[in-house]
Amino acid sequence: MSHPTMPQGSAVGGVARANGICMLAMIAWAIGFPASEVLLETWDPLALIAARLAMAVTVLVPIWALIDGPRAVLFARWRRGTLVGGIGFGLGTYLLLLGQSLSDPVLVAIIASSMPVAAAFLEVTLDGRRLTRTFIAGISVSVLGGVVATASGQGGISGVGMGALAALGSAFLFAWGSRAAVKDFPELTSLGQTTITLGGGLVFTAVAFLFAQALGQSAVPQGINAHQITMLAIYALGAMALSQVLWIIGVGRLGVAVASLHMNTAPFYVMLILF
Repeated sequence: MSHPTMPQGSAVGGVARANGICMLAMIAWAIGFPASEVLLETWDPLALIAARLAMAVTVLVPIWALIDGPRAVLFARWRRGTLVGGIGFGLGTYLLLLGQSLSDPVLVAIIASSMPVAAAFLEVTLDGRRLTRTFIAGISVSVLGGVVATASGQGGISGVGMGALAALGSAFLFAWGSRAAVKDFPELTSLGQTTITLGGGLVFTAVAFLFAQALGQSAVPQGINAHQITMLAIYALGAMALSQVLWIIGVGRLGVAVASLHMNTAPFYVMLILF
């Protein structure tokens, strides 16, 4: 007896929905760049990313427990989550914010669009993916678009500097962390995969912040006002918690290489928000 197959229209519709989810994730992520630009006027990057992760995880954990049940939270593989999240989203997010503090939000969003190259490299080397001509063409357009935008918007590629290098490193780490969040925790829902890895990112950045604070290299700014709290909420809950949940859903359905092609839209969303 043959097994029923999914109608072609349903498969196409599923791919379309997954791409729509990735688009929404990029819009939510882009909203955070202007907010972080305001916060970086008074916040040290390490202190800011630790506060961002703390707020995001504080909101996500009870939502995860409410939706998937307390046992899902208590018996999750937090040790592995700390490793994946610490490297992929803790160090990766810090490098992204460091890059922005050394340059500007549009440049960082443009450099982040190089993530499809990192994602494709990971899927080829780790998953044995065979690249099609269509996908190679898509990656080529992605890289070319980022180079052209960088050269025209920043006075030439030679002026990219350390900010772009930090953003490029962030793109590779974020691609690895996104893949690992889906591949290493198949027993968890997308919400659980997001929360456990962002929790790992929080552990990494909190330890790094406390260490830097002990050395006098980082501190929370004095006189935090309502405007800063609002900007932090946008940066943490919209551009991280919501964006990351949507992103992990998209990665789970499309794969990190295809999903990461949506990174190309981030610079346009940032510019629209800024201007």
